[in-house]
Amino acid sequence: MSGWEGLYCGPAPLPAELPWRWNFDPWALVLLALLALWAGRSRAGGAAVLVLAVAFLSPLCALSSALFSARVVHHVLLVAVAAPLLALARPARAGRAAGVPLLLATACLWLWHVPAPYDAALGHKALYWAMQASLFGSAWAFWRAAFSLRDGAGLGWVCLAFLAMGMLGAILALAPGALYATHATAPLLWGLSPLADQQLGGLIMWMPAGLPYAVWGGMLARRAWRATGAWP
Repeated sequence: MSGWEGLYCGPAPLPAELPWRWNFDPWALVLLALLALWAGRSRAGGAAVLVLAVAFLSPLCALSSALFSARVVHHVLLVAVAAPLLALARPARAGRAAGVPLLLATACLWLWHVPAPYDAALGHKALYWAMQASLFGSAWAFWRAAFSLRDGAGLGWVCLAFLAMGMLGAILALAPGALYATHATAPLLWGLSPLADQQLGGLIMWMPAGLPYAVWGGMLARRAWRATGAWP
């Protein structure tokens, strides 16, 4: 086995091992430090780096090796929390069309949850980072475009983005069988069948993942309301 093969976050942990499964990969630490410098001193940039640290350094990283539902939480943090925070920290200087960025972000989200690419990415570290970079980068480009539109016009695009994620979650939650070979046995260590773990992940993507979209949509709705002069 080459150094690139295997799970980036290590083997699936037992429940008793999880609190000690922090990831101190020097490359991840360097990337987060560089991102912090690039994001600047804004609160949004600092919060984005903190969320990414939770996703990649905390025991959530190891848990996502075991549970698909934890991997969903990881991806939601990437595309719906860290990416929009970074878009606020590094905003576009002028309004940008959001249609193409939305299509790209949606394509990346759906592609990396197709079983074959998903299993391949979790079994090879180079593909894993290609997954993470494309999910985060395309989401950042989308949020940057949506936030750049005048008078809260990005609100409709945010709704479409959540609709795309919710549809994917519904498909995964309602699938008749477990789809991912990576999570064929590890969920049993956590008292879940592989199908129940997948259903939980789909439900998270379908419903609770809507909370950050609601927050960003509310921000854009307030902008739109202010544009009418009806909001102080």
